[in-house]
Amino acid sequence: MGTTTPPRTLAEALRARGDESLAGLLRARPDLLNPVPNDITQLATRAGTRASVVRALEHLDRFALQTAEALAVAPDPAPHDTLLSLLTGDGLDDGEQRDDVGAAITAALPGALATLREQALVWGEDDRLRLVRTARELLAPSPQHPSPTGLGPTVAEATAGMSPGRLQEILAATGLPATHDPVSAVAALSALFTDRTRMAELLDTAPVEALSVLDRLVWGPPYGEVTPNPTPPVKWLRDRGLLLPVSTRTVVLPREAALHLRAGRAHRVPEPVPPAVAAAAERDPQAVDRAAAGQALMALSTVEELLKLWDGGGPTILRAGGLSVRELKRAATALDVTEPIAAFWIELAYGAGLLASDGETDERYAPTPASDEWLDLSAENRWTHLATAWLAATRTPGLVGGQDAKGRALSALGPELDRSAAPEVRRRVLALFAELPPGTAPEAEALLRRLRWERPLRGSAPTTEGTDLRSRLALWTLNEAELLGITGRGALAAQARALLEEGEEAAAARLAPLLPEPLDHVLLQADLTAVAPGPLERPLADMLSVLADVESKGGATVYRFTPGSVRRALDAGQAAADLHAFLAAHSRTPVPQPLSYLIDDVARRHGHLRIGAASAYVRCDDEAVLNEILADRRSAGLRLRRLAPTVLAAQSDPGSLLEALRDMGCAPAAESAEGDVLITRAGARRTPPRTPPAPVPEGPPTPDDTLLGAAVRAIRAGDTAATVARKEPVEGTTGSAPSGTLPRTTPAETLATVQAAAMTGSTVWIGYVNADGAASQRVIAPVRVEGGFVTAYDHTADEVRTYPLHRITGVAELAEEGEG
Repeated sequence: MGTTTPPRTLAEALRARGDESLAGLLRARPDLLNPVPNDITQLATRAGTRASVVRALEHLDRFALQTAEALAVAPDPAPHDTLLSLLTGDGLDDGEQRDDVGAAITAALPGALATLREQALVWGEDDRLRLVRTARELLAPSPQHPSPTGLGPTVAEATAGMSPGRLQEILAATGLPATHDPVSAVAALSALFTDRTRMAELLDTAPVEALSVLDRLVWGPPYGEVTPNPTPPVKWLRDRGLLLPVSTRTVVLPREAALHLRAGRAHRVPEPVPPAVAAAAERDPQAVDRAAAGQALMALSTVEELLKLWDGGGPTILRAGGLSVRELKRAATALDVTEPIAAFWIELAYGAGLLASDGETDERYAPTPASDEWLDLSAENRWTHLATAWLAATRTPGLVGGQDAKGRALSALGPELDRSAAPEVRRRVLALFAELPPGTAPEAEALLRRLRWERPLRGSAPTTEGTDLRSRLALWTLNEAELLGITGRGALAAQARALLEEGEEAAAARLAPLLPEPLDHVLLQADLTAVAPGPLERPLADMLSVLADVESKGGATVYRFTPGSVRRALDAGQAAADLHAFLAAHSRTPVPQPLSYLIDDVARRHGHLRIGAASAYVRCDDEAVLNEILADRRSAGLRLRRLAPTVLAAQSDPGSLLEALRDMGCAPAAESAEGDVLITRAGARRTPPRTPPAPVPEGPPTPDDTLLGAAVRAIRAGDTAATVARKEPVEGTTGSAPSGTLPRTTPAETLATVQAAAMTGSTVWIGYVNADGAASQRVIAPVRVEGGFVTAYDHTADEVRTYPLHRITGVAELAEEGEG
C-alpha cells in the first residue's frame, strides 16, 4: 500500500502506524494484549470486539465521547467538516455565546479525534472519518437503545418497508413531485428535511400544537405513542413525514428533521472544555498542614486503640465472612465513633496488614505480627504506611451497611466490599486537589462535575441511593481523606502533596516537624484521673493503657483509674509497689493520696481468692468469705459446693468462674496447678504472619515499556509472516500454503531450502509447531543448519533462536520486491 493510498480497513490503518503509535494503542487498551495478537489483522479484529470497545468507551472523557456519538449519527464515512457541524451546529442560530462554544469545540476537536484514533475507535483520513462498526452499533439509535444524542433513525431507516403508496402520500402532502421509485422518494424527503429554507417554509405552515409536539421530541427521546385516531396536530406531522411510524402505536421524529430543529447540533450542550474545580474557601496553608497533622495523630491513636481492643483475640468471623453488626457496634462504642467511621478504621487496619484472621477453627480477627513492627515505627512513618495502604486499597468501607445485588447486607471485612475503581477515583480526587493553590478547599459539587466529565460512562448507573458509584467513591474519598489527615480543613496538606508527588520518605519528612514530640510524663489529679498533654512515649502509653481507662481523647487524653483497671495491672504481673513507683516516676504532679489508697486497697484484696481447675475451684484461707459466696444468690448458677473449710468446687470452667466472682465484687486471682498465681499479659494473641489483602485490579494492568516494545515487535513480525509475498512453488514440490495457513513441505525440501537460505543470507517463511502443539508462522534468516537444528535470526522475536527441523511444518521463500 502506497503512502498516499487511504486505508480501506481498520487493519490497514493500524498497519500504517508507527511502532510508537501501536504501543500507544496497547497502552490505552491493555486488554488487547491478552494474549499478544499474532498479527495486525488479529489486533484489528480484537479491537473491534464488543467487550473491548465498551471498555474503551468507558475510558473516554465527555467531549471525546460526544465526538464518537456525533460520528455514530453522521454518514459513514464522514468528512471532518460534517463532524464539526454536528458538534457546533450550522451557525444560523448562533449568538455571541454560541460563537464562544463553537470556537472551543473547534479548538478541542483535534485532541478528541486524536484520542479516538489512538484507541482505534476512529480511523481514516479527515475527509473519510470512520467510527468502528461496533462503536457505531453501541452508540447509534434504535427503539430498544436510544442514541445518547437523543436522535432517531434517518428517513431511509424509518421508511424501510413502507409501502410506495404511503410514500407518495407524504410527497404530495409536502408538495414534492411524485415519483414511482421508492429510493427517489426517500431521497427527495431527506433532501427536504436537510434544506434549511424549504424546511423553514414547511414548518411555517404547521399548527402551533404541532410545533409543541416537535419541541417535546426534538432533544429526545424521539419516540412517541399515538392512538388509532391521532389528534389533528399529530396527524398533520404524520402526513408530512415529520413523524414516521415505527409500529402501529409508535412514531419517531426522523433524524434529518430533528437536526433541522436543533440547528444542526447533535448535542444540546456540547462540553469541549472540562468544568473548572471552583474553590469553596481559601485558607492559610500552614493552618491546613497543622490541622491535617493533628488529624493524622488522631488517626494513629485510633488505629492503635483498635489493635489494643482486639489484642487478646478479636471478634469471631461470620460464616459468610466479615464482622457482625453487633461486633461493629461494640468496636464503635469502644473507639467512641459512629459505626460507619468505625468500619473505615477497621478496613484501613485490615488493608494495611495490621489485622487479619487467625486461621483457627474458631476463626477470629486479631492483630498480625506486622502490627508490632508498625507500632515500633516513628509516628510519621506509621502515618505514611496507613496513607499508602489507603490510596491503593480497593476495599470500600462506605458500602458497609448497604446491600448487594441480591439484597444481602454488606458487612465490614466482608468479601463483597472490593470496588476496583476506588484507587483510581481516590488518586484523581487528590490530583484535582493538588492542581489548586496550597490552602484552597474545592467545592464538592465542582469535583463531582469534573469527575463526571472525565468518565461519563464509568460507573454512571444510578444506585439504590440515587447516585452513581464514581460520585459516591469521590464523596467517601473526601470524608476519609479528612479522617486520615490527608486533607486539613478541606484543603490538601503539604505532607499529602509530597506523598502523591515524591513518595513516602518525602511525606514523612514533611510531617515530622508538625507532630509533637512524645512525652515521658502525665499529670495526676485528685479525682483519680491522669492527663496526658500530648502523645506519650510507647512504654508509658502501653503501661498506662493497662493501669487506667481512657475517658476522653483530643489534644490531651484523660485516663481514669478504677478498681477494675488497677486489678487489670495486677493481673498483668505488676505489684502494688511497682505501680506506686511507676506513677511517681512519670507524674509531674505528686501522686494523689486517693490514688495511692485505691492501689493499696485493690492490691490487698487481689489474690485473696484463688481459682483453679477442678472443673474449677475456689480457695481462700478465710472461711467467712467462702460462706458469704455460698450464701449469695448470684452464685447459684455456679453450682458451688464446699470441699474443705477453705475450698469450694464449681461446675463451670475457671474463666467463667473468675468473671462471675468479679461481677459479685470479689477480686479473685487465677492460679496454676502448682498453686502459683497466673499472670495474664496484654498482647498475647497474634495471627500467623499475614500479607495485606491484594487490591482487586480494574481490568488488565497497564503494560510497561519493555512489554510494549516486545509486543509490537512480535505483532509486526507476525504481520510480516502473514502478509509477505511468497514465491510460487517449484514444479514437483509440495509448495507453499494459501495465505493465512502454515506452509507444508517435505523434510527434504525443508532442509534444502533452509540450507540454501543460510548460504545466501536470505530470509524465509516457516510454519513452526512448539512442544505444546501451538502452531505459528515466523520469518527467519537462517545462519547455521547442523545436527537437525537450524539457528536463525527470528524477526518475530527480534532475537537469534534455534529450531528443531522436525518441528518445522514447511518453508517458503519470500518473493523479491516487485514479484507477486
